Amino acid sequence: MLSVEVEKQLGTFKLTVRFQAAGGATALFGPSGAGKTSVINMIAGLLRPDCGRIALDDTVLFDASAGIDVPPHRRRLGYVFQDGRLFPHLSVRQNLDYGRRMSGCPRDAAALDRIIALLDISHLLERRPRMLSGGERQRVAVGRALLMRPRLLLLDEPLAALDAARKREILPYLVRLRDEAGVPIVYVSHIAAELRAIANRVVFLNSGRVVASDGIDLLAQNDADAFA
Repeated sequence: MLSVEVEKQLGTFKLTVRFQAAGGATALFGPSGAGKTSVINMIAGLLRPDCGRIALDDTVLFDASAGIDVPPHRRRLGYVFQDGRLFPHLSVRQNLDYGRRMSGCPRDAAALDRIIALLDISHLLERRPRMLSGGERQRVAVGRALLMRPRLLLLDEPLAALDAARKREILPYLVRLRDEAGVPIVYVSHIAAELRAIANRVVFLNSGRVVASDGIDLLAQNDADAFA
């Protein structure tokens, strides 16, 4: 269970956010500028809240009153950005292994094979990122994050940079990830159609605040495709 209760002043914009997320995929949903990326950056430890508390299961990641702020590399969270951020000079195989090495995980051939099969990237292992489509790059980025053995996976609009065809290509893999990887997901998007396919639960943000939190039926009441 992820529990988030934080405040953050960003210039004239103030975030005041409180929600919980369990297994499956929890969507942070709302218009551009609502504060969604800032929230997951605080969960990841890339942005420090002004006050509040963030906990994952029995581990406190941040607690202002107790002086706790676990460094990002010790939070055991996987983060997939909009553009994948693969290393261009490394092959797909080497990019995948980078996540494992940076998290200090031992080699696990069975886990590697399972993730390669889950994301259907076995035929890409010797290629460099420049030889991949946008959807392929994002699948490799997800695989690299999973090989860190994360307790939670953060996806920040992972389809935003893709055209419609590439989005249709990668969506089934994200659904498989939700159902088969065994890692809870926090998924940021302002596109309701994506979230109807992926999310189990929706946290709706607007103007820096959680205005609603419920199942995916919430998307029918607040069609964020109009915000795109």
